Amino acid sequence: MWGKLYGQWLCEGATFVYDFDKFDAADILPLFAKYGITTFCAPPTMYRMLIKEDISKYDMSSVRHATIAGEALNPEVFRQMEKITGLRVMEGFGQSETCLVIGNLVGGTHKIGSMGKPVPGFDVDLVDPDGNPVGVGENGEIVIRTANGNPCGLFKGYYMDEEKTNEAWYDGMYHTGDVAWRDEDGFFWYVGRTDDVIKSSGYRIGPFEIENVIMELPYVLECGVSAAPDEVRGQVVKASIVLVPGVEGTEELKKEIQTYVKDHTAPYKYPRIVVFRNEMPKTTSGKIIRAKL
Repeated sequence: MWGKLYGQWLCEGATFVYDFDKFDAADILPLFAKYGITTFCAPPTMYRMLIKEDISKYDMSSVRHATIAGEALNPEVFRQMEKITGLRVMEGFGQSETCLVIGNLVGGTHKIGSMGKPVPGFDVDLVDPDGNPVGVGENGEIVIRTANGNPCGLFKGYYMDEEKTNEAWYDGMYHTGDVAWRDEDGFFWYVGRTDDVIKSSGYRIGPFEIENVIMELPYVLECGVSAAPDEVRGQVVKASIVLVPGVEGTEELKKEIQTYVKDHTAPYKYPRIVVFRNEMPKTTSGKIIRAKL
């Protein structure tokens, strides 16, 4: 709503809406030139499919700004979009309960893969399970402090559900349920939902980092990383992957993916389980539902 409607209405801008039963990149891409679209907002899943369709065959010269919504942006998607179109896809963080809370705003600096910095008006912090602030480089839940008043753009509560409201809003903080870490320059980096973080042999592993690495492989169309139960380690990393058309999911390919992750991140983070799927379970906004993997 914030990425596609409310912000545009506030600026008295026109909004182009295209309705479809099933997303097809080849149907969408010609519309940019035909209707002179100047800004584009979509979940990273959609950007990934546009890239695999070969954007270079289409005229996207009218587009001046591109942003994402719904889930975090894989750095590889950013790099490919910039290489092909010259567009720098800007990432931000918000929820249905909020407007944009953290973002890469016009005039500010930018780091590929970062959600950006808190938007003025929001007292954003990262806290541990006991509600204590965490240090630079440490994972913590994203919260909005409201002890000194609620910022404009934050919801009032869940409709007729006081219990659910109190579960998310207590100790003077609205708890988003999302985990991130903050670097020394104040940029926030997404890790995953609190219930998506994988706990394996004492390690806490964020699924998004592993997804980013796997998405660098040219034959991967989509990827979702989740936890799988394990008697010895408690949980292990499981990667569910949709391959680009024409690529066969073999045992050799599974091993190649596992080796690639070992070589490009900490070895204990590699997916001990790799499964190939025809499609991913998604929300109506295009976000991959890791819990169903």
